[in-house]
Formats: sequence, structure tokens, C-alpha cells
Amino acid sequence: MGNGRQDTGKRPAHLVWDWNGTLLDDNVAIIEATNAAFAELGLEPITLERYRDLYCVPIPRFYQRLIGRLPTDAEWLVMDAAFHQQYWARADACGLTEGAAELLAARRAAGLSQSLLSMAPHEHLVPIVRRHGITGHFVRVDGRTGPSHGSKAEHMVRHLTALRAADPEISGERTVVIGDAVDDAVAAAAVGAKAVLYTGGSHSRASLAAAGVPVVDSLAEAVTVAEELVG
Repeated sequence: MGNGRQDTGKRPAHLVWDWNGTLLDDNVAIIEATNAAFAELGLEPITLERYRDLYCVPIPRFYQRLIGRLPTDAEWLVMDAAFHQQYWARADACGLTEGAAELLAARRAAGLSQSLLSMAPHEHLVPIVRRHGITGHFVRVDGRTGPSHGSKAEHMVRHLTALRAADPEISGERTVVIGDAVDDAVAAAAVGAKAVLYTGGSHSRASLAAAGVPVVDSLAEAVTVAEELVG
């Protein structure tokens, strides 16, 4: 009773949530910060639609898609610094995605495990998650450490390793990553996990479909599909 286990005796899914564009509704802040970074180099601003069509990681490759060439090392440093300065000036005004707080609380109340892994810098992530009052819903919260131009996969490996050290019953096979970017699916595959991608964030539905994993339009649907994937 109350431990979330199914009648079959199988352990339910462990969910690894993404933050930006998934739990946090920050599309406006992302676009404004991206355009501020572009302005540093005299580039024209972009729309949310164009951003969602072209977004990819590593971020320098995304900029290549937008401006037709890779930024130089010097340009990258300028743009990256401008983006982060402008984004974090706006992040506190962003709210959680509709229904996110309720989903997280219900899952915790049911005794089901979930964690948070983000490519946002760890030193920024932890305080903003705390300010939204949801830290206690996660068994672990990890942000990015190191450079901002890498992939999420290496961070996912460390995240799952730490989770398994605390709870050996957490396995890649019964872990589902819920995110808004193709990179979330790539990161899931790196640890043998499954992924569900949400259309409300950084990618268009067409871009997400290329990942070959389920694509959904709400976080509630994402949770339902995640449990089905490991059922």
C-alpha cells in the first residue's frame, strides 16, 4: 500500500525529469536571451518558431544552423556569456509548466521515485528549483558542471550511477527520461533508458519525431506513457 508497486510485482519507472522547457516554462526567456547573444555579434533576432525548428546540441552547431557557420572561439565566448547573463536575469520570472507541480507531488505521495537532471549550471539550478518549492519531490537534483557546449549523455551516466549507488533497484531498463529535446533521448540511450519527449519546449514536434521515441503534448501524458514503456 502506498509504495507505488504494481500488482505484477514489477518496480515502476524511475523518472528523470529535464528542467528547462520541460518542468520550467521558460521559452520566452530562452528566446530573449538568445537574441541578446546574437545582438552581441550584430546578428538579426530569431522567432520562437525558427528556434524550435533548428535547435540542437552542441550549442555551437545550433548557432551554425542559424548563422550559416560555426562561431569562432572568441565569438562563442561572447555569445555564451551574453546568453547566460540575460537568461538568468529572466529565469526567476518563469513559472512551472502547467500541471508540473501537481504531477511531481502526486508521484512523490505515491512513493514513486523521480530525479532531476539539467544542463543548466548546477549552482543556478539548485536555488531556482528550491524557490519553486519542489526540491523534496526528487531523490536527486543535478545540474551541469563544466563547459556548456557538451552533450547531456555524459551527465546522464554520472546521474544514473549516483542514483544506483543510493538505490540499487534503480536500473537503466526501468528508467525513463522526460525532456523537450532530442538530446534527452540521446542521453537516455547512453544509459539504456527510455525517453518520452514533450512538445512544449525547445523543439518542434517534427524535430522531436526524428528521435524515434514517443512524443507527447503534455507532462501528464508523458508520465502515463513512461509507465507504459516499462510496464
